[in-house]
Amino acid sequence: MSNLTTFEKWYGRNEPPPTFSQLKAGALDLEFENGDLRYIAYREQELIRRIYVAIRDVNWNTIPGQMTQPVIEAGEHVFHIQFEASHQDKSLRFHWHASIDGEPDGTIHYTMRGRALSDFRYCRIGFCVLHPLAGIAGSLYTAETPTGQVSGILPKMIEPQWIMDGFETAIFPACTSLTVETPSYIKITTDFEGDLFETEDQRNWTDGSFKTYCTPIALGYPHEAKTGQEFYQKVSIRIETLEENSPVSRDKKHKPNRMDLGQVSATKLPKIGFGIQEQGRDIDADTARLLSNLRPDHLKAEIHFQDSGWGKKLAQAVSIAEQLDSPLELALFLDGNAAKDLEILKSKLFSIPIARLIVFHEEQAPNGTTSPDWMHLVRKHLGGTLPGVKFYGGTNGNFAELNRQQPDISSMDGVVYTINPQVHAFDERSLIEAIEGQRDTVITACSYSGMLPIAVSSVTLKPPFNQAATEDEAPEDPDELPAAVDQRQMSLFGAAWTTASLRSLAFGGVGSITYYQTTGWLGLMETNTGSRLPAKFRSFPGMVYPLYYIFEFLERAKDAALFQIELDQPLLLDGLAYRTNNHLGLILANLQPVDKDVNLRSLPEGKAQVRRLNEDTFELAASNPSRFLKTNQPLIIKNGTIRFTLKPYETVFIEKHFD
Repeated sequence: MSNLTTFEKWYGRNEPPPTFSQLKAGALDLEFENGDLRYIAYREQELIRRIYVAIRDVNWNTIPGQMTQPVIEAGEHVFHIQFEASHQDKSLRFHWHASIDGEPDGTIHYTMRGRALSDFRYCRIGFCVLHPLAGIAGSLYTAETPTGQVSGILPKMIEPQWIMDGFETAIFPACTSLTVETPSYIKITTDFEGDLFETEDQRNWTDGSFKTYCTPIALGYPHEAKTGQEFYQKVSIRIETLEENSPVSRDKKHKPNRMDLGQVSATKLPKIGFGIQEQGRDIDADTARLLSNLRPDHLKAEIHFQDSGWGKKLAQAVSIAEQLDSPLELALFLDGNAAKDLEILKSKLFSIPIARLIVFHEEQAPNGTTSPDWMHLVRKHLGGTLPGVKFYGGTNGNFAELNRQQPDISSMDGVVYTINPQVHAFDERSLIEAIEGQRDTVITACSYSGMLPIAVSSVTLKPPFNQAATEDEAPEDPDELPAAVDQRQMSLFGAAWTTASLRSLAFGGVGSITYYQTTGWLGLMETNTGSRLPAKFRSFPGMVYPLYYIFEFLERAKDAALFQIELDQPLLLDGLAYRTNNHLGLILANLQPVDKDVNLRSLPEGKAQVRRLNEDTFELAASNPSRFLKTNQPLIIKNGTIRFTLKPYETVFIEKHFD
């Protein structure tokens, strides 16, 4: 077994979590982290989630920067920050200076002065301002544009990002100032200098925010920067409120977080399945046993008819599904020879259990939705062979594609799309923030899908491909992890994030979810051959990843009713609870890299048992799952309350049986 460091157990890489400084500008509280302003709040109400500078290349890839050590001067209600940052990738070289000021009256100014150090093409250089969803969605906005003032309501449902003249459109015209008035009568005004800014609903990509960004997309992209070209932008934040601007501390490090178990809801645990790793062979007996213990509702296999080897891949998928006694979720990617290929497929599907059949067209799947013509064609050839099987359509791209090209559901039995939390941001905090947006994608999809069930297939930690690329990407370096692989797949963070994702999607009303793959870099456990790059992806042969245990715990909850859960700090803590006739199960997950005191309340009293998955039990869980599953400890629930101190990214499993 590999000797993993604590940080590698936390999130798959051996480096400490980023540090942040807590600052105040008058009555506003905020954090400064790695060049970004985060969680700007008034009296504990979050008003601005993040302000940061983004450098996006010709294919919309984010080019990370190297910062100098920031100089921070902070008083009781004021601060001043300066630092330098440089970005370099291939031909792109860009350098900028930052100056950030927090004033006693609560005004915040963030100034960026940059210079191109080479000729390069890019899609964005400049500020992005994120407004959170809670307290902001449904609020009135007013924007000052070059042609006058516009106003409206920031949507509660996810606003589609329509395409006009070949480019994506914003919620409202590009502006120089944006004011949002919350239901609690707080006005947040953001003034922009140096460029025009426009706003999009980032929930289209499951980001938990509205993003206001430069430069207007309607002007086209990519842009060209010339050596020596200077860039200047400034963002200023100010608030108005009916309340007296008396400073209130947000320091909660000594205040336990609260999680209340509510009533049993009408929401049921959705069907849960996994993708099949294409490895060219059946899985070994030990792996098959561990995966069978999860009782997957389905296993997903993709059949790309343009691939001459699709028949062998189907045969492998059928064999693995038989090993695990699971039906297949079969995603078909059609091409010009679809009719011929479907007839060949028809002969291979007799007596094979199929959970559902997903219909895509190869070229249209990433950036469009399934047309009725393709649905009718598949039904014509396969409908008689697969009586009772549901035929789903939708997109193999982001929810944004489904939302802007809402499908013709007349020929569909269900609607499908994919989810990943890393289209725009990649740090742990941003991935946690994206969880809230997952629920809203389901609610929005249901609004135009009638009574049809929604399947999210698949959920991955990183995008499976660069959907935004307009030019060929450079070949992947064999000495680096592929772009679709996230080191956090094998970590405690992966388990905590999966718990929160499940709750979000379930309470959105999703019918079925396909998570990750069975084995490998994108899976629930490592293969017996191990990681090809063990120094980059810190697994060992046969390792069971922490997120496996989320699904193992929920195996006992098939079709169970879920409890409503009230969280006072949803970005810090999450959980999922279910009830069967004689059994209560609860998963509690710490979403942060620090210890968290938690008061778990409104529980039924009596005897229970608890199992903990953290940095101390990681190695046992990873190497000996049968022993780990026997580490339950007795627990007595008194007065309906339990208090835990959760270690960083720890997941706790609680079970209570009723006589």
